[in-house]
Amino acid sequence: QVQLVESGGGLVQAGGSLRLSCAVSGTTFRFNAIGWYRQASGKQRELVAAMSNGGNTDYADFVKGRFTISRDNPKNTLYLQMNSLKPEDTAVYYCNAQMLRVLGRWEPRGSWGQGTQVTVSS
Repeated sequence: QVQLVESGGGLVQAGGSLRLSCAVSGTTFRFNAIGWYRQASGKQRELVAAMSNGGNTDYADFVKGRFTISRDNPKNTLYLQMNSLKPEDTAVYYCNAQMLRVLGRWEPRGSWGQGTQVTVSS
């Protein structure tokens, strides 16, 4: 069973930076597409960024130019570098390590971690 453990969230002022990590076990990580999602209070979970097993990336428009997704295959870990944070980035952030590309859209599959809270103050 795939297990994911997110970390790195916290409280930061607007304009600041955070780096989220997600440690993955139970799957052949290097063959998988990966992604980060977020869920703000009272809203649906939304895709933030995705990366194919070949390194191609996709970003939601609201984070382009500010967030960077990356992976370290030997460490079975994915990252999300978040710069120029805004109050509207406040959410619980989740990783997924079994993403699929379906009809041109990224879809999550399998397990979720517990998430990590990111709070951006104005």
